[in-house]
Amino acid sequence: MFSPPVVLIRPLMAASLGLLMGCLCAPAAAADSQAHESRAEGAKTKGVAQADATRDQAVEAKAKLAREPAPAAEGKPAHKAGAAPEPKAGAPRAAKAAPRDVMDVLRERLAEKLGATPSPDTQGLRVATRSPAPAGSAGPVAVAALAPRAAGHSAGGSPSAARLAAAHRQSAAAAASPHGATSDAAHWDYKGDAGPQSWGKLKPEFAQCATGTRQSPIDIRDGIKVELDAVRFDYKPSHFRVIDNGHTVQVNVAAGNSIEIIGRRYELLQFHFHRPSEERINGRLFDMVAHLVHKDMEGRLAVIAVLLDRGSAHPLIQTVWNNLPLEKGEELAARAALDLNALLPADRSYFTYMGSLTTPPCSEGVLWMVMKEPVTISAEQIGIFSRLYPMNARPVQSASGRLIKESN
Repeated sequence: MFSPPVVLIRPLMAASLGLLMGCLCAPAAAADSQAHESRAEGAKTKGVAQADATRDQAVEAKAKLAREPAPAAEGKPAHKAGAAPEPKAGAPRAAKAAPRDVMDVLRERLAEKLGATPSPDTQGLRVATRSPAPAGSAGPVAVAALAPRAAGHSAGGSPSAARLAAAHRQSAAAAASPHGATSDAAHWDYKGDAGPQSWGKLKPEFAQCATGTRQSPIDIRDGIKVELDAVRFDYKPSHFRVIDNGHTVQVNVAAGNSIEIIGRRYELLQFHFHRPSEERINGRLFDMVAHLVHKDMEGRLAVIAVLLDRGSAHPLIQTVWNNLPLEKGEELAARAALDLNALLPADRSYFTYMGSLTTPPCSEGVLWMVMKEPVTISAEQIGIFSRLYPMNARPVQSASGRLIKESN
């Protein structure tokens, strides 16, 4: 039998094997191709569905936007839906605005609801947050609202109650203690750089000490003798407190003591001492003087000056010296009572003129009544005061042609 050579058998076997493998793999490849086509068809269907949903949402949002009226600008009426604002006469027609994307409009609406602001460098939104104010502090709005009151005025520009109350307290303090009640921001004294020649320069409030035209004290001369109304004294035994205020010894008297002159009533606030006397009568200087300071309901001041001349001891003044505090600025309440009628001379005739406080701020408009007759005080009593204040008298000021009246 004929036997084909080995060289021919091997190619035939390889071909048969390839044909067999092709037949076996063809169904698997077809299945893979069919599965791939199914997946592609499914993805296409899903993409179409998503696109349809997105388009439906956009259409619905656009329809909702068309139904809502556009927000009106502040202070201007809103236009009707679908109506464009009419241009002003003579104004050039603006270019037709490009249609806005619906999603952009929705983002802006969302920003308005959430209090967000569009970020200038991104397409997203940046929420504007507000830092909380520290506890117990007032924010800018609160500070602005309180500014008029801090300046002492109400919203209408009239003085506030707080400012009026502060002014009343300041006036009362100056009346109650004109000698030494001023602010320590500018210290004044009776000698040296802070002496009387410099008072008007120490502080703006002290300007009248240098520029005033009706200053006190004065040398009382050439008084016109007339029938003056008698000063009606209504003094009664009262409790008192003594204080060394750094400028003099001052006695604060309890309420209930007053004088009446020319139909006006003045309440006694306090009295204090000067050495030597600040007033002079026809050039004569006295050892000391007591100033009794009164104030009426309108804040006007009236001062009774009682001249003190060396002689016998004065019981009332000794009672004051007995209650001197040990420290400056300390106010000592006395157990005894004072009857200031005992300080007045028997003869109640007086000189009167318009002047000022004799210490800073040297306020003018003060009614002065200087008793013509002095009362006596012992050398020992003068010495006690001199140990505290050897000299605390302002020099006499120019009378400047003022009218001085003298009771007959």
